[in-house]
Amino acid sequence: MKFFIDTANLQQIQEAQDLGVLDGVTTNPSLMAKEGISGEQNVIDHYKAICAIVDGDVSAEVISTTYPEMIAEGEKLAALHPRIVVKVPIIKDGIKAIKYFSSKGIKTNCTLVFSAGQALLAAKAGATYVSPFIGRLDDISVNGLDLIAEIREIYDNYGYETQILAASVRHSAHILGCAKIGADVMTGPISAIVSLLKHPLTDSGLAQFLEDHRKVSQLNSN
Repeated sequence: MKFFIDTANLQQIQEAQDLGVLDGVTTNPSLMAKEGISGEQNVIDHYKAICAIVDGDVSAEVISTTYPEMIAEGEKLAALHPRIVVKVPIIKDGIKAIKYFSSKGIKTNCTLVFSAGQALLAAKAGATYVSPFIGRLDDISVNGLDLIAEIREIYDNYGYETQILAASVRHSAHILGCAKIGADVMTGPISAIVSLLKHPLTDSGLAQFLEDHRKVSQLNSN
């Protein structure tokens, strides 16, 4: 499973890249605003800065909601860097835009997916990635992992090449659940990725090793 980080924070992206497990980045206008990035040129420059850090795909979201505007904005984003993936919402004009981008060889990420039917339409339109928001489903007492399982079954039934990008991942249990089900990608905060390192027996075992080493060193020095 690929690991993407969901942020526009360059320090966090660099931290994940340095960890050696980062495969890509997802961003959106809200994440850009959180980092104080505003204005078209500043946003463009920030995307370029992200692409300079990572080796994998970088999702850049359109803010337009009509087909002609999505095409114009998406083509401009795609031209910024070969790693840019155009992120498009699952609306009627969005599906049309995904079909267009697919025909032009432009990678797409169909976002704000909350049902298997939406994911099916995205795959038929040729989306590179589909992003079901599992954390937001959990927020309304719906099991987000069940949606991942449904999409996986449908895609496997018909051999769709669209990759399932589990989005709105909150914690390590989400990541492991997605990995068991067969999600192709997960995207979440750096905290969720680093949390996979944590286990109390690892901590206690390391503490014991270090204590034993200290005792042996003291004996040798005497």
